[in-house]
Amino acid sequence: MRIDKYLKNSRIIKRRTVAKEACEQGRVLLNGKAAKPGDEVKVGDNIEINFGNGSRKIQIIRVDDNVPKDKAQELYKELYKEL
Repeated sequence: MRIDKYLKNSRIIKRRTVAKEACEQGRVLLNGKAAKPGDEVKVGDNIEINFGNGSRKIQIIRVDDNVPKDKAQELYKELYKEL
């Protein structure tokens, strides 16, 4: 699955266009490297997102296409959060 779609499905970022823009601006790292919106993610990958005033690091546990809102947090494990 594409990283921009994963960020939207897991509800880490609310809209896919915002996730795509974050990747294009270099604010999303996939396994320590700058991610492009079309980069593929898999179980075990680490994603780091740098927001305006903080950052967040997660590890992918599952990759599912359609996930209900209440199950979205089961897709990843929070490793670090500073907001």
